Amino acid sequence: MKIISRVNLKKQWRKEEKRILPEIKKILRSGDYVGSNVITKLEKKLARYNKSKYCVCTNSGTDALTLALFAIGIKKGDEVITPANSFIASTASIVHLGARPVFVDVKNDQLIDENKIVKFLSKKTKAIMPVHLCGRVANMEKIVEISKKYNLKIIEDCAQAIGSKYNNKFSGTFGDIGCFSTHPLKNLNACGDGGFVITNNKDYYLKIKKLINHGLVDRNNSETFGYVSRMDSLQAMIVMKRLDNLNYVIKKRRENAELYFEYLKDAPVVLPHELKQEYNTYHLFVIQTKNRDELIKFLKLKKIETGIHYPIPIHKQAAYKNMFKEKLDLPNTEEQANQILSLPINEFLTKNQILYICNSIKKFFE
Repeated sequence: MKIISRVNLKKQWRKEEKRILPEIKKILRSGDYVGSNVITKLEKKLARYNKSKYCVCTNSGTDALTLALFAIGIKKGDEVITPANSFIASTASIVHLGARPVFVDVKNDQLIDENKIVKFLSKKTKAIMPVHLCGRVANMEKIVEISKKYNLKIIEDCAQAIGSKYNNKFSGTFGDIGCFSTHPLKNLNACGDGGFVITNNKDYYLKIKKLINHGLVDRNNSETFGYVSRMDSLQAMIVMKRLDNLNYVIKKRRENAELYFEYLKDAPVVLPHELKQEYNTYHLFVIQTKNRDELIKFLKLKKIETGIHYPIPIHKQAAYKNMFKEKLDLPNTEEQANQILSLPINEFLTKNQILYICNSIKKFFE
């Protein structure tokens, strides 16, 4: 029996090779590898998809976050509210600007606890950066309410949540700027690193547009010291072609999730059930169990690949502890780090494979 993988990039390429390879050849033959009109086309297409006015493509989701924070004016000494159960890049984008991350604990659904945010606000707080983990959007209605009351900006980390909605509104469109990743493991993926920002604020759009390319206004004139954060033409073409298939990818992942809910409804695990106001795109399907580590070993023997997103919260990372010395109280974050387990959810799984995974999990608990 072949291993049931969490991700199947090889199969994705086999299915799309005939459609995308000719477009890649066009880029290579043109010699127009950086800053071509394919970037402009992709930005317009992404803005339309996300119901947003503006989009800027970047070289990574990390730079998308950093540039967004820079654009809203985050600087040394400022504080940004965010959760600690994300990938290290979320907090790194704050630290790189000399600002301080202020961690708020999460709820049982792994999303920032909006009811605890106000407790952590100070005169130095300038922004809230919720992370829409696993394809599920945080309670943005409450977070927007807080931001308006205390005059705070909102940067949404949507790296795992393209196409996700809360009360029928797209992730990334609640706050000032939404930041996305097109890393190969994402639902909308490139063949390398990539990302983009969306916003309805023209000033933020123009500022980030300059920052991604050395602050240049033309080939020889720079208005500010910027970065090299632009997406290249090859990745842009690949993302543009895969964007056409994104709704199908989301549909299949949601169907796979429904199978998990059905087959695991009696298993002694916590399932990521969707609330009525949510539309989850299932970048990850994460269950929770106190027997996580033993279950991983058992599933590995059954040739089922799993993952943990993420086993070490950011406030427990050496990078954080070496810089910030205070002791934090994040009980839910820490407890979940020992219990979360990501099951295969990719769009290439068959119903029989998911049934096999579920039966294996139930057999473990028996």
